[in-house]
Amino acid sequence: MAEKKSFDLEFLEFIVKALVDHPTDVKVDRKVDEMGVLLSLKVNPEDMGQIIGRAGATARSIRSLVRIVGLKNHARVNLKIEEPEGSTRVPRERKAPAGASLDELKL
Repeated sequence: MAEKKSFDLEFLEFIVKALVDHPTDVKVDRKVDEMGVLLSLKVNPEDMGQIIGRAGATARSIRSLVRIVGLKNHARVNLKIEEPEGSTRVPRERKAPAGASLDELKL
């Protein structure tokens, strides 16, 4: 039965290791609480682009697959992709909705 509970973790590791250039650096942490299962993914900083994909498409797909595996095992599974230390990612700027002024955004 312990095998069945960690199937989501093994599945995520299998998928991510197949995508990245540094499979030995893939680390997955699994936490269970009242909200369900949280899988935290850490990869080599050079592999973050491969995991996120263009406009987040790969990350969205991985999250969908992990949720489906969780549903099959009657669990709510979520994926958190942890940003590596020393990341050079620049935070995105908020865009103003159509017809809004910049003064309205500064609350």
